[in-house]
Amino acid sequence: MRVDTHVITEQGDKVHVRIAHADAIISAGLAALLGAHGDIQIAIGEAESVAHSSADVIIVDHRGGLEHMRRAAAAHHGDAQPRVLIVTQLEREWEVRTAMMAGVHGYLLQNSDPEQLLTAVRTLSRGMRYLSPELSRCVADSFTRIGLTSRETDVLQLLAQGQCNKSIARELGIGVGTVKTHVKGLFDKLGATARTHAVVLATRRGLVGDSYLNQQH
Repeated sequence: MRVDTHVITEQGDKVHVRIAHADAIISAGLAALLGAHGDIQIAIGEAESVAHSSADVIIVDHRGGLEHMRRAAAAHHGDAQPRVLIVTQLEREWEVRTAMMAGVHGYLLQNSDPEQLLTAVRTLSRGMRYLSPELSRCVADSFTRIGLTSRETDVLQLLAQGQCNKSIARELGIGVGTVKTHVKGLFDKLGATARTHAVVLATRRGLVGDSYLNQQH
């Protein structure tokens, strides 16, 4: 695991946590659970104000986490930024992978037990990453079972958006012939016979969102 410079350096230091979850009830529950521990200091506020706070860890929902990472990337802050923990009910592989690729540091399911929440916060505060154990297995099994390359994954996401080979090539900056090669690789690995079939199979396995299927109804 990569260690960040934004860490708790002394054992006696408090972990400053800002809760910026979109669901007020979940925010209150998180605050109650974490606030019961003397080494954790809680604040509740909007995610937009986090960059200017002294928080070590920020807890957000899935959408809030992605938006925060986009803002942080666009702002190019020179100072160390809070570690981002997503707490959500979204558990499909593509949802987890999207968040982790965006740069979030932790991903925890809402139905996790309180000890996992505490472990996640403390792990992030030490500069490490945290992923719910059941999600770790799911993501690992997904990649092992199907074995998609990163480029095949990119092509699959664009296929799911209904893009043609030329559009995919332009989007990824590669040749149309290369796109066709990746599409064939996807067919072989997914056991698909056509582009639509590949997207349907990938959606059922949680590798892409279900927006494509929704458009078909």
